[in-house]
Amino acid sequence: MKASPRPYHHGNLREALLEAAARALETGGVGSLTLRELSRELGVSHTSPRRHFADKQALLDALAVRGFERLDAVMARAAKDRGEDFNARLTRLARAYVGFALKHPAWFGLMFEAKHRADAPPVLLDASDGAFAHPPAVFAQGQAAGEVVVGDPARLSLGAMAAVHGLLSISTNGQFKGIPLDRLVAEIIERLVWGLRPRE
Repeated sequence: MKASPRPYHHGNLREALLEAAARALETGGVGSLTLRELSRELGVSHTSPRRHFADKQALLDALAVRGFERLDAVMARAAKDRGEDFNARLTRLARAYVGFALKHPAWFGLMFEAKHRADAPPVLLDASDGAFAHPPAVFAQGQAAGEVVVGDPARLSLGAMAAVHGLLSISTNGQFKGIPLDRLVAEIIERLVWGLRPRE
């Protein structure tokens, strides 16, 4: 009788683990994630994941990095210059940020929890910095077009992104007091842009 092969025959186990972990995170939260359960789902031995992740925290950190990389891609598309004015570009960027957060709420929460840990790995902080490099770039372009007051673009964009992130934190199921966030984002950005106009 032919012996059964060892279950570790996955083409790209690290990638498969991250994809399975992302699915588990979205459906059951961080508490539903265990390396043993992921191993069972993927049909590999329970020790195989440790070739890539020393423990669950290492997996969560890698998942947070992946989340910031995806947010980076979403923000990059939204920030692309399409010949619009500053208001339109900043609104599109803010809506993209909110859209990502609403589509992946558990992942979004994990990303920021991991980012704010005192022992967050450098690769995670670098991924976060990459995602949040787009708002200052949009502000700098707005300044170059004479649509935004002078000042450090990073500091100016911080206020806008804090307002959008704060709106997310007080919302429920994509709404605030029955008003969809997509509409509120546009209104908030319009008011912020009005205050950011160069003074005579």
